[in-house]
Amino acid sequence: MTRQLHLNAIYSAAGGSLGGWRHSDAPATAGVDFPFIAAQARKLEGAAFDAIFIADLLAVPDSHPDVIERVATVNDSLEPLTVLSALAAVTTRIGLVGTASSTYNQPYTLARAFASLDHLSRGRAGWNVVTSLIDAEARNYGAAAHLAHGDRYRRADEFLEVVYGLWDSFDDDAFRWDVGSGRAFREDAIHRLGHAGEFFRVAGPLNIARPVQGRPVIAQAGASPAGRDVAGRHGELIFSGAARLEDAVEYADDLRRRAEDAGRDRSDILLFPGLSVVVAPTRAEAEDQFSRITDLLHPRVAFGDLEYWLGGVDLTGYDYDGPLPQFPQSNQSHSTQERIYETARREQLTIRQFVERRLRTEHTVVGTPAEVADHIQEWFEAGAADGFNVSFPALPGTLDAFVDLVVPELRRRGLFREHYTGATLREHLGLARPVSRRLGVGAATR
Repeated sequence: MTRQLHLNAIYSAAGGSLGGWRHSDAPATAGVDFPFIAAQARKLEGAAFDAIFIADLLAVPDSHPDVIERVATVNDSLEPLTVLSALAAVTTRIGLVGTASSTYNQPYTLARAFASLDHLSRGRAGWNVVTSLIDAEARNYGAAAHLAHGDRYRRADEFLEVVYGLWDSFDDDAFRWDVGSGRAFREDAIHRLGHAGEFFRVAGPLNIARPVQGRPVIAQAGASPAGRDVAGRHGELIFSGAARLEDAVEYADDLRRRAEDAGRDRSDILLFPGLSVVVAPTRAEAEDQFSRITDLLHPRVAFGDLEYWLGGVDLTGYDYDGPLPQFPQSNQSHSTQERIYETARREQLTIRQFVERRLRTEHTVVGTPAEVADHIQEWFEAGAADGFNVSFPALPGTLDAFVDLVVPELRRRGLFREHYTGATLREHLGLARPVSRRLGVGAATR
């Protein structure tokens, strides 16, 4: 069987660029405008995208007021599961992947919510498992500071094991709806979990039938050693942050090896690097559009974005034309901070040069449909990617252009599907439906 390219859309209603909300084509209230969100989802479905993916943050970041008041992405956006449940009613095929934190939720709550989404969408749900990032999130949930890095990954590992057990509470054939006998399901086909671990005590069972997909697809983006271990044990759709081709190949090989070490097959995981695209019929038009979008990004916001990923540091007292100083590692994203410092050292960039480079990294492709397709094909054929998480800097224009210009070029090259051939997200991705862990304990599978 010919290997199939996959495409996810990283969807931010305000646009993937932090200045995208200022674009003249963008609705002022795009973040809370469901008809607008639904229209974009239907365009992606019309192009046979595998899934639409919604990220999340459980707080307003602790950034300088002059930065926060200029950013719409995290400050005017709807809760992902709510949006995806609404999208389930107005779409029929596209996968629906939402972010939810294993640090600031309970397993029973999320197991029930994602099982519900999977039933509502008839098998299109996916869960992007995150451990959260910043202390501001912790303070919204009664803690003074974020859990230590290692602790939150151990919690995530146990969280997932509990959720799997809850999703397997009922056998696939448990519900009989026998009107004559008055029995809705077989009593021997329900399983109580009885979990007692380091972080959780959960009795179970879950009060909902086993998900349509057996389990919603598990997405993960671990990049630190602890994060990679969790991704290797649990992840199916892996979001790669690698910006260079050679790094992405190394990351893919490492994750597949960790999956094998965890007793899984290398084919059980799919690698999705990020890709931000501005495309037009000619290179000159694409460059002009990209310049117009980047001009909308206020300089203070650009520097604030770097401050955020370095763990909330303040660069205002530093020489922007001097080297990027090495700050103590924060309890945020270790891998992102390491990539920033390594890039700045390798290329001997000043703070200002680094910020300017971040506007257009290897994650960004600006050019013609053929040039964008060349990038996608190179990474795909090199084994660095099974698909891409495509982001759109300004909506709706950059999304429309990708659908109208790049997707046909990928199809012309035989890389991307002409139409959906399955109904569930697992079928889109070529992932098997998991067998219940209760098989052999009275369980049956379809």
